[in-house]
Amino acid sequence: MSDSPAPAEAPLPQKSPRRAALASWIGSALEYYDFAVYGTAAAIVLNRIFFPEDDAAAGILKSMGVVGVAYVVRPFGALILGPLSDRLGRKFVLMMTLFLIGGATFAIGCLPTYEQVGVLAPILMIVCRVVQGISASGEQASAISMSLEHSHDRRRSLTTSWTLQGTQFGSLLATAVFIPFAALPEEQLLSWGWRVPFWLSAVVVVAAYIIRRKLEEPPAFEKQGREESVLDRSTPLGITFRYHKAAILRVAACALVNTINVAFTVWAISYATNGVGIERSTMLLVPVVSNTVGLLAIPLAAVLSDRIGRKPVFMAGAVLSGLTMFPFLWAVTEQNIPLLFVFGALMHGGFYSLANATWPAFYAEMFPTPVRSTGLALGTQVGFAVSGGFVPVIAASLNGPDMGNWIAPAVFVLLVGVGVAIVAATAKETAQRSLESIDSLHMGRTEALEIVRLEKREGGGATTTVKVPEES
Repeated sequence: MSDSPAPAEAPLPQKSPRRAALASWIGSALEYYDFAVYGTAAAIVLNRIFFPEDDAAAGILKSMGVVGVAYVVRPFGALILGPLSDRLGRKFVLMMTLFLIGGATFAIGCLPTYEQVGVLAPILMIVCRVVQGISASGEQASAISMSLEHSHDRRRSLTTSWTLQGTQFGSLLATAVFIPFAALPEEQLLSWGWRVPFWLSAVVVVAAYIIRRKLEEPPAFEKQGREESVLDRSTPLGITFRYHKAAILRVAACALVNTINVAFTVWAISYATNGVGIERSTMLLVPVVSNTVGLLAIPLAAVLSDRIGRKPVFMAGAVLSGLTMFPFLWAVTEQNIPLLFVFGALMHGGFYSLANATWPAFYAEMFPTPVRSTGLALGTQVGFAVSGGFVPVIAASLNGPDMGNWIAPAVFVLLVGVGVAIVAATAKETAQRSLESIDSLHMGRTEALEIVRLEKREGGGATTTVKVPEES
């Protein structure tokens, strides 16, 4: 018998930064279209359809609470979908979440109202929001991991920033779509007009599917899947909790920068239209303008992050956008429409975009490839759950039952922004490192610690001297 040659191993896939960026962009656009369209509807109409109250402020408070439901469940989704992405692939999770998010959004547009079925209506709404939240937790982490691992080293922030530009576009699209329906006569708006923006999510789902179905897994992910490692004996979740707890906590704290976005896109619209009396159609144009500015500012901020570092750009965005909340809310209270647009665009479209463009690469580089989606999902979703779940309610409570106190919510937002910047200052700067170098540092430490752990468990004590690299 003659020895037959071993079959050649298939070559690793090539990096496809443009396609990965586009696939991430459109998925994030869908995700944030869904979140923004509900937030806009909650501030304007859903409190009357699903949470009717004699007290308008109480109805608004309940509808703001359901905005938070989708955020609160996101950490639970991260526990499931993050490890799935690290085990079965980024693309697997991206395709699954695409249909879950889109299906839940379409279903909201089909729900019966409180007047038709009573308390079942808000219950069904909450179920749809839970599905949205769980799906979104895996969507964003997988999309960022996919684009980071497909990117060239000197453009990682720019490539991953398209995920966040997608969120800006989704928010912009949701608000723009809602404007003509908000201008309908109230009877038509309450009967059918509010439903159409939810149904339109089906168009984005089809477009995203067409783009994503031909996308390959990143070469870094494929390579680590082919190499034997001591980490194969454990799960991504176990490895992440054992050796990357500090990174998870740091990302969770930094993700509270989302407080600024939620206060602006959800609570401020409710305050302006219900507390101050600004026209709905006027107030809805403010995030349209700010998100349009953001579409231009995000890639510029990402290029800056690639050149001078993640930390200075991110920290500046957190503090400056928090500070600008004061003149913005002052303009709202004074009903100064021109300044309302100026400060809204400066705060949300300009300064907040500094942090928004930078965080995908900044957070993702805190974890190695084998557990990147798990760590990124857990950290970001805890931070998003706290900010998205509680900020609308906290801001509404600080605003008072008469909706007359704008200074307290502004102080609250600024304090969060300063706190986020302080935590970000404790992170390592990774902009000038190659992804391979980042992985080597993370993985060297993680594998060394895992060897020690396994030897202690299996042999009753460590018998091998293992050098543990410093944490990167």
